[in-house]
Order: sequence, then C-alpha cells, then structure tokens
Amino acid sequence: MTVLTSAPAPDAAANRDAMLTKLDDLQGEFAKALAGGGEKYVARHRKRGKLTARERIDTVLDPASPFLELCPLAAWGSDFQVGASLVGGIGVVAGVECMVVANDPTVKGGTSNPWTLRKSLRLNDIAKENRLPVISLVESGGADLPTQKEVFVPGGAMFRNLTQLSKAGIPTISVVYGNSTAGGAYIPGMSDHVVMIAERSKVFLAGPPLVKAATGEISDDETLGGAEMHARQSGLGDYLAQDELDAARIARTIVRRLNWRKQGPPPSALVKPPRYDAESLLDIVPPDLKVPFDPREIIARIVDDSDYDEFKPLYGGSLTTGWANLHGYPIGILANARGVLFSEEAQKATQFIELANRYDTPLLFIHNTTGYMVGAEYERGGIIKHGSMMINAVSNSEVPHISLIAAASYGAGHYGMCGRAFNPRFLFTWPSSRSAVMGSKQLADVVTEVASASAAARGQAMDPAFVEAMRDAIVTQIDNESVPAFLSGMLYDDGIIDPRDTRTVIGMALSAIHNGPVAGTDRFGVFRM
Repeated sequence: MTVLTSAPAPDAAANRDAMLTKLDDLQGEFAKALAGGGEKYVARHRKRGKLTARERIDTVLDPASPFLELCPLAAWGSDFQVGASLVGGIGVVAGVECMVVANDPTVKGGTSNPWTLRKSLRLNDIAKENRLPVISLVESGGADLPTQKEVFVPGGAMFRNLTQLSKAGIPTISVVYGNSTAGGAYIPGMSDHVVMIAERSKVFLAGPPLVKAATGEISDDETLGGAEMHARQSGLGDYLAQDELDAARIARTIVRRLNWRKQGPPPSALVKPPRYDAESLLDIVPPDLKVPFDPREIIARIVDDSDYDEFKPLYGGSLTTGWANLHGYPIGILANARGVLFSEEAQKATQFIELANRYDTPLLFIHNTTGYMVGAEYERGGIIKHGSMMINAVSNSEVPHISLIAAASYGAGHYGMCGRAFNPRFLFTWPSSRSAVMGSKQLADVVTEVASASAAARGQAMDPAFVEAMRDAIVTQIDNESVPAFLSGMLYDDGIIDPRDTRTVIGMALSAIHNGPVAGTDRFGVFRM
C-alpha cells in the first residue's frame, strides 16, 4: 500500500479565501435556479395546491438519500431563466439509481426553450450511457413558441431518445402532474409506464381552442385529455393517482417492481475514507493559475485511505498517473502536475490508458494544463505525434471516463485530458477552473501581433493606443468566456461543485456508471511512433 503524504500549501490561507469567495459568488447564481420563476409564480403554483419541481423530486426519492443535480446553471448568461426551466439529476428510488427529470412549471408554464432542449438531451445521454432508468415528472406547455425555430426541429430527439432507451431495456416512467400538451404529449406517449393524477393531468395533442379552430369541435380539457379519460378509455394512463403524493408512491412502486440489477462489478466491501480532511481541498488551488500545485494533494483527499499506486513516477513528471479505489470502485487517475504536457507525458498517458482498458478500469482525469509544449526543440522531438497519440488513446478508450477541471484546461491539453468533446461520462468543474483555446493574455498577444503584422504588410502602422485597447478588450472577452459559470451555462460541464464535495460527487458518478458493464478495448487507432 502506498499512502500519499501531504504538505500544507505555502499560501493555503490565501488559496482558501479565494476559493470561498468564488463559492459565495456562485451561490447567488445557484439561487437563481432554485428560485424558479420567482416569488409571484411560485406562490401562484402553491395556491393551486401543487408542489414545486424539486419538491416533486424529493417525494419520489428514497428518504434521506442524496440527489446529484446535473447542469443546474444551464442557460446562465442567456436570455432565459438559469436552470432552463428543468431540474434533473441522479437519485435513488426504491433502492435503484435513476435519472429523475422534472419540468419547472413556475417558469413560463414549464415550456421548453432551446436551453431546456439541450439540457434534456444531455440528461438523456447520461441515462443511456450509464443505463439509468428515467423518471420524467411532467408539467409542460410544450415548446416555447417564440423560440420554436430553435426547438421544433432538434426537439424530436427527445422522443427518439425515449424510444431508444426503451429499446435498450432501460425503463422510462412518466408521472404527469399537469399539462403535457402538443409535442409534450409524446413524453408519456413514448414512456414504458405512465402515471396520471385525477383532475390534474391533461394530455392532448391540441387543446380545446386549437381543436375548435381546426375542426369546429367544442370540448373541455377533461373530456379531451383528462386523467380519467386516459385511464378508462384511451389507455394512455397506466395508473390513476389521487394526488401528487399518491403519484410519487406509485412511481416508487413501479421502480420497486422493475427487478433492476447493475451489470458492472460491485465496489469492495471495505471502504476506508481518505486520511486527510476534505475541508483542506479549499487550500490547494492558487487564485493565480500560473502558480503550480501538486495534484496528489487532491488525490490524497478523495481516494480511499489516501492509497495511490503511482505509475511511472520518475518519467513524465508533469503528469501523474496511478491506481486507486474511490468509494470501493477501482479507478485509474491522470492528473496534470505542472501544467504543460511534453512528449514524455503524452507517451506515459497513452500507455496508462491502454492498461486501464486491459484491466477494465474507469479513468478519472484531473485537469490543470496549459496544453502541449511548443517550440522548435519540441517540434523536432515529435510533440505533435506524441500529443496525437495521447488524444488517440483518449478517443478510442472504451472504459468509462470522468473529468474534473480543477484549474486550467487550455488548448489541445483540454482534449488530451478528455474534455467535453471526448464524451466523458461526467465532467465536473471547480469554481477555480478556466477553459479556453489558451490563456486570455496569450490569446490577446497573438491576435494583436497578427493584426500588427497584417497592417505592416499593407504598409500601414497601427496606433499603439489602439493596439493596447484591442488587447484589453480581448483579455476581457476571453476572461468572461472562460469562467466556470459561463461554461456551465453552455452545458460544457455537468455542474460546478464545491471542492469539498468532490469525493462524494465522483463516487456517485462511479456508482451510476456501474449500472452498465465496465469493459475496455484493445483496439485503438494507428499510433504514430
């Protein structure tokens, strides 16, 4: 057993203060998502005797069980409500890990805008990849009509995904709490199990006004698409609940009767917590990301018993690779130690990824990289082919990947460390993270240098004051676009997490992953040697 030792960071107090400030700032953004449509619309919703989206989720989950909310800041920085009028995440229902998704009817009636769609598709992808039963808590007026041009055509993927989940043997359950109209009617229509609530659920392709306009027929909501009609006549409703709590009870009963079994190997029975306090995870990352830190300090605080067997510890020192257990699950870890990736690090990572696939071991990537090394010496040494080798290995690896962006994640290093485009099962960030094509100052210098050279080629000279103003504007833009909230709003991660929760979050992700088989491959693309 190789237990990691730990040394306090030189500027631990300053690092902690900076991290706590970032966490405080983010709490304000999370509060916007928690507020839903605001006090007025939440009060109106409650006056109708209805629970909020998160309260509905609570009634379905096992008592006192954790809920890993995903993509809570979706739509941040857009014209739409933070959270995208949808709440979703992984929770335990009747002892089974499920993806639970709830429309937020306090935000424009729970209608789907472009960000709702993107978030919904991401949640469905997670459910399919990790073999999680899906419970949809439905109350939605369908598409947000002013943005229908961005919702209608790609929105069909929601229905395709539901049927593909069913085809894959992954159960889908809909609980209809209110309106589920127009395209939204197909959510219960394409689910394996449907629960409706008496005098509450309304499911129809077209409401009474549209039916009258289209056919001249006069009808009311209940006759056209009420719960009683669907339970007794159309057969769309499988179960008729008396109220919201009864509907949650029925949903839990459905899950209990699924006879669900995980296909991945179980965790080890004996799990020892890390030897170091999770609270000190706040002390590790400096506010200036150019200042290096040792990622083993993170590893020591998240893996079981702080036990980490390092692979090639004397080779490629800018990247640590090694084996550990986390909440009893075996895991391979790749973590950037000094930012830049050289040829040695790329080759070491490639071999390690091959070994993880040979041993059917999931991988955790902990990002703090400025990218692959540049310069004539390194080009002659083959940095392109070695970096490509690492990216090839990441691309074709078939064991599950989890990515954690703890600090910088720039350039092709973001790709080599399994960024969003490389489809990790889960990608989480810390409040200290930054991600972009390169650092803001470097990018600004490149753009202004190119602009100056272009002007000189035309026989013109750029005013130094104009160049400086251009540089400042670019720095501001890139800084604004590389902060965690912006990237999370774009759904480039699955959530910004408090560093102290890292072990719990990754443990829940690993547990979800093991609902399906965990298997590697021995087939990769051609490695350029």
